[in-house]
Amino acid sequence: MANYMVPIMIGARDMAFPRVNLLGFWLVPVSILLYYGGFFTGGALDAGWTGYAPLTEKAYQGHSLGVDFWALSIIVWAISGIMASTNFLTTIVALRAPGMKLTRLPLFVWAQISTSILLLVVGAPLAAAMILVEFDRQLGTQFFTTQGRPVLYQHLFWFFGHPEVYIMILPGFGMISEVIPVFARKQIFGYTTMVAALFGIVFLSMTVWAHHMFTVGMNTWVEGFFMLMTMLIAVPTGIKFFNWIATTWWGSVEFTVPMKFAWGFLATFLIGGITGVYLASVPVDTQLHQSYYVVAHLHYVLFGGSVFTIFAGIYYWFPKITGRLLNRTLGEWNFWTLFIGFNGTFLIMHTLGLEGMPRRIATYTNQAWATTNMIITVSSFLIAFSVLLFFINVIRSWNGGEIAGDDPWHGNTLEWATTSPPPPYNFAKVPPVRSFMPLRDLRESGQLPTEPEPAPEPAPEPAPVPA
Repeated sequence: MANYMVPIMIGARDMAFPRVNLLGFWLVPVSILLYYGGFFTGGALDAGWTGYAPLTEKAYQGHSLGVDFWALSIIVWAISGIMASTNFLTTIVALRAPGMKLTRLPLFVWAQISTSILLLVVGAPLAAAMILVEFDRQLGTQFFTTQGRPVLYQHLFWFFGHPEVYIMILPGFGMISEVIPVFARKQIFGYTTMVAALFGIVFLSMTVWAHHMFTVGMNTWVEGFFMLMTMLIAVPTGIKFFNWIATTWWGSVEFTVPMKFAWGFLATFLIGGITGVYLASVPVDTQLHQSYYVVAHLHYVLFGGSVFTIFAGIYYWFPKITGRLLNRTLGEWNFWTLFIGFNGTFLIMHTLGLEGMPRRIATYTNQAWATTNMIITVSSFLIAFSVLLFFINVIRSWNGGEIAGDDPWHGNTLEWATTSPPPPYNFAKVPPVRSFMPLRDLRESGQLPTEPEPAPEPAPEPAPVPA
């Protein structure tokens, strides 16, 4: 989504390095193929999704190549992420439209800046951890063996693993910050504090990783530090919540499908944030660490913070990308089945966790918690049905949906000033930018262009390389 929308939102014609962008994109399927390559080379990774040391060592995995393929896939993925982040930052800094100062960037673009910075910082340590795993396996070093420091691997893994959550949800925060003002018909409340909160989250997210390790046996003062930092990260997130809600206050709210997904995000992510503050407490986390309470918390943060926001962004920008509107009736069904199915699946897991239901157990003696788990299973099928409705909606609307026009939502940002779908060059002439809502400024001043600008002169072909 960001690859498509960021250049249009800042008035650029493309990313700064299109070939680097292409290479970074195609490294992702290479990473996926490497990961699944383990299934065809003697067995895939058999050390849990975290790959905790020393379970990845040859003493436990034998000579299976599954661990090696897994480590290589993560290294390739990290390289792809670093390339993409560098490209985004360069594009936003160097290719902004005339008049678009940093203080006039759309909040979605700010969210992408913060995500790129975070990925640049935490992606390299993860790749380094995988390289050290390979050194242990192939060169006989002792970084993570039982003679070395297995807990060091956990620190390296979670230094990426927790910020990864924010890498997934910060772009969603940016999408919500674009959707809510448009359908509340109000300017975003507290633009400056919204930007500051993004970077507060980026900084604090790199100081909380060891709350995943409270049961490892760290020093008490270390646990206290990470407990405090984990509680503090709720502050910038709370600021964003306050501003989103304040934006809708006394606004002319239109409950379109994108807006409903935005409110679905607010409801679900709020629950995830509150349970996260509980789990930040060392005594509470020690009791609930391996229970389904953590599973519930994770999904309310990650599913609520990414899936609902992605749906909001797709329903919001689909008309710009394709020139057609998604069907509203199917969109309503998509939202309500997802919202009900999600809460039916994960809300009840909080109770199961408090009752002591452990994670990673396939079945239970005497069919304990059978009724509750049946409710969870049925609700999960409702989520799958919701996703199926979404794909049906996309296929139908792409081929024969209602014509959207260039600006069906009366948006605030530059992407709505060009045609739907945009031409290859995005803009023949970029409209003037006087605030972080340039299109709204033009609309209120009566300066919106009534006819599309003529296409620009084609760019000259590059000179041939001499033989």
